[in-house]
Amino acid sequence: MKKDVEQTIAVKRRALEIGFDAVGVATLEPNAHATELDQWLDAGYAGSMTYLHRQAEKRKNPARIMPEARVAVVTLTNYFHGAAPPSSGRVAQYAWSADYHRVLGARLAQLATAIREIMPGAITRCYVDAGPVPERELAQRAGLGWIGKNMMLIDPARGSFTFIGVVLTDAELAADLPFEADRCGTCRACLDACPTSAFVAPGVLDARRCISYLTIEHTADFSDAEQQLVGEWLFGCDVCQDVCPWNVKFARPARDVELGVRPEVAEPDLTALLDGNPDAFQRGFGDTPFERPGVAGMRRNSAAVLANRRRTHA
Repeated sequence: MKKDVEQTIAVKRRALEIGFDAVGVATLEPNAHATELDQWLDAGYAGSMTYLHRQAEKRKNPARIMPEARVAVVTLTNYFHGAAPPSSGRVAQYAWSADYHRVLGARLAQLATAIREIMPGAITRCYVDAGPVPERELAQRAGLGWIGKNMMLIDPARGSFTFIGVVLTDAELAADLPFEADRCGTCRACLDACPTSAFVAPGVLDARRCISYLTIEHTADFSDAEQQLVGEWLFGCDVCQDVCPWNVKFARPARDVELGVRPEVAEPDLTALLDGNPDAFQRGFGDTPFERPGVAGMRRNSAAVLANRRRTHA
């Protein structure tokens, strides 16, 4: 057995011991979806996410992110919690627990240390849904799944309710074969279920109509039309994942203690969020994904949900 294969097996074994659910190794050649990214950005579908324009060249060529890197060690972590709780202010499942950036960041740091121990002298750099890293493309290249019509990575063993973590390294690890098959077939469940018709075409999302974008990334006040698009969703949206047959069949609740459900986040008090007290918000949600839109964004979201509820009852 070649030394790099032995070391790769050791790295993967350590990743699973740390708590990741799946791991693969991807090469860093230019992104096969580079042209689609340019077209998507030119169409204005990124909305106000101007950072995607700044990151485009590195997203198209991940080798530019860390010039010394040879491969990406890509991890998946299941965050599925099961059926959504009854709530007038719905929250995407990934946000029901502590901020995944912190939880997975600590684990990736452990994995990076393990890589350096197994391969002394190796250089590593960790990423959790940050920076110009094309996580889904690297995960597909690492053999962990395929990118569905809703742009989510679908792991055939777990579905799409997973966090992707990446460690770039110059270590000479053996790369996995990419996941070439598209197992969505003719299914359109995710596209047809989208409550705002945000999918322009399979694999093409107009973020400006996406509830997740509106409630998390969009920083301005909602227009009347945007407010109505939000519907009952306070933070994020899971509709396109909830209806996916791969999730219906294979998603299983995570048993990860560090990603356990926090009721105050899964079913937050809309009235308290509407109050917008900065100190209370920081105490209750400073270590959760709600920190992304912040107190002002969550106050806006709460007002939208409550207004939509009144509109529905009227």
